Amino acid sequence: MERYFGFDLGDAESAISLVGKNSAEQPEILTIREVKSIVTAYALLQSGEVLVGESACYTPRAVKRAIRFKSRFLTDRESRKDLRRFAVGILGELYGEGHLVKGEDCCFYIGCPAGWDSAAREDYRALFEEIGYPPARIISESRAALVAACQSKHLQVGYDILSKPVLVVDIGSSTTDFAYIASGKEVELKTAGEVALGGGMMDEILLENALKTSPREERIRTVFEESEPWKNYCEFAVRRLKEKYFSDVDYWADHECSESVMIRHTIPMRLKLTIDPKIAHDMLCGKQQVLGGQSFRDLFTDSLKEVRGHIDGELPELVFLTGGVSRMQEIRGWVREVFPESVVITGSEPEFTIARGLASCGRIDEDLREFRTELDELISSTVIEDLVRLHIDELYRNTVETLVDPVLENAALPVFDRWRSGEIRRLEDVDGELEREIEEFLKTEEARMLLVKPIMDWLKPLAVDIEEYTVPICTRHNIPYQQLSLTSYLALTDIDIKIETKDVFAVGQITLLIDTLVSVLVGLLCGGSGIALISSGAPGIMAGAVISLLVLVLGKNRMEQAILSADIPNMFRKMVTRKAFESRMDSMSSEIRENFYRNLETEKDEEISGRMISEISEQIEQCLSRMAEIVEIPLG
Repeated sequence: MERYFGFDLGDAESAISLVGKNSAEQPEILTIREVKSIVTAYALLQSGEVLVGESACYTPRAVKRAIRFKSRFLTDRESRKDLRRFAVGILGELYGEGHLVKGEDCCFYIGCPAGWDSAAREDYRALFEEIGYPPARIISESRAALVAACQSKHLQVGYDILSKPVLVVDIGSSTTDFAYIASGKEVELKTAGEVALGGGMMDEILLENALKTSPREERIRTVFEESEPWKNYCEFAVRRLKEKYFSDVDYWADHECSESVMIRHTIPMRLKLTIDPKIAHDMLCGKQQVLGGQSFRDLFTDSLKEVRGHIDGELPELVFLTGGVSRMQEIRGWVREVFPESVVITGSEPEFTIARGLASCGRIDEDLREFRTELDELISSTVIEDLVRLHIDELYRNTVETLVDPVLENAALPVFDRWRSGEIRRLEDVDGELEREIEEFLKTEEARMLLVKPIMDWLKPLAVDIEEYTVPICTRHNIPYQQLSLTSYLALTDIDIKIETKDVFAVGQITLLIDTLVSVLVGLLCGGSGIALISSGAPGIMAGAVISLLVLVLGKNRMEQAILSADIPNMFRKMVTRKAFESRMDSMSSEIRENFYRNLETEKDEEISGRMISEISEQIEQCLSRMAEIVEIPLG
């Protein structure tokens, strides 16, 4: 797509923005009939022509006029007709003013409340498709608001907004939409979506106040019952008067803010609309029939309190207000009362925040699609596997260094104890028992946990090498590189890379360890390495004499073989103390390690290494994919 339109179709006002695929600028708010904020109203003329915007509210040629119909979309099927006519009128204006060209490569991002489910969103999207709009996507207005905040030069919140908990409060004409954002992801709240409270209700309160003070109250109410267009006309006039007043409250405190509306239904009647500080205070804080006997302030703050109570996690550090009503100081004051620990902000033009954010979502989604394509290509290549292969020997060394002593303690010593007690009768049987004990220990949770630190240490330099490939992908597509940084991920949590401990000790290496341990036992029995452990005391003298005779008769090598197959009497076994065996193991620990390392270089099991490289690479690739999935609202 070359261009992205953002269509914020509100219940009272609408706006349309546009941004190019490669534009570095903020989305532009389009002007339609010389205005950027379009009144969400249409008038159907006798000729069949449809007028949209402010002119639709005033034209005397209307056979049907409608405003504030979006709020009924989920509850009133008839509202589809009103939405359709308005959307048709907007499409015609876009073509007529040259903002849209038939057949161009573009799409529309259209906002909806966060609380709409997938079925409602699809129904809404289909409506625009039926009319003939270019391809359209329906996007949560809360997501659009956050994207706009991230990209707003006015707010200057930068990348931090992706890591801070944020509450987005979108105050529309008929509803207020709450959405909680944590780490750039929208989190569902029980009150998320449409709360039936908006700026349009203030209009109803003001209009009701004007009717009650009018000498022609009953006649005008009759006109409103008979003619919806005239009622809509007066509601629109009230809205404009309210906006006029709140745009400069200090000025109107000393001046009259009023307007007379001429109603020409059967006989001309004039309705005076007025707002002053007392009326404004009553509108916001007084109990109102239209609000079920409650005040606007109480309903709004109660909704905020409910949202606060349902936040499962950190309270928002930032509350971001959107919608024209958010300009009111009273609104911001109420938010600060409920969230005193939060920074409360709005954009410079809050009425256009959603429209700009929607267009930006289009550009961002395109970047995300291209980003995922490139990442998938990296994952499908052999790059990560090749990097793991370059580092695999270091992983072996780290894990062997970690596991040798625990293996000796948890496998070798228990087998020695069993041989010494006579449970294992011949030294040659030790081979099989040791192999089983070692394999059993390597399957334990204790052995697996021992590997966590060496694996983490090994992954860190590997992660740096991988980022030489992932950082450029992020940079090309405006994705914060931290979103795909294994180094940052390792700093936050233990990466979920699993290695089977038994694979670190290949079959050949286990055999090497067993041979070493058995040779230690034979050496202890035979006085190997200059140590004659069984030649002390009276029994030792007898044993020493026997062994000397064996050496003379059989020779040292054959004698050692004989000992391996002999059923050595228990009295001789007891002479080989556990302390002596442990001491010999300690002295040979470094030698065992060096033998392992030499064995890695010359006899490493290529099948096991290949499987480890493949499995580790696959787990890293899965980790990168999971990390990429959370990149929902990156910055441009």
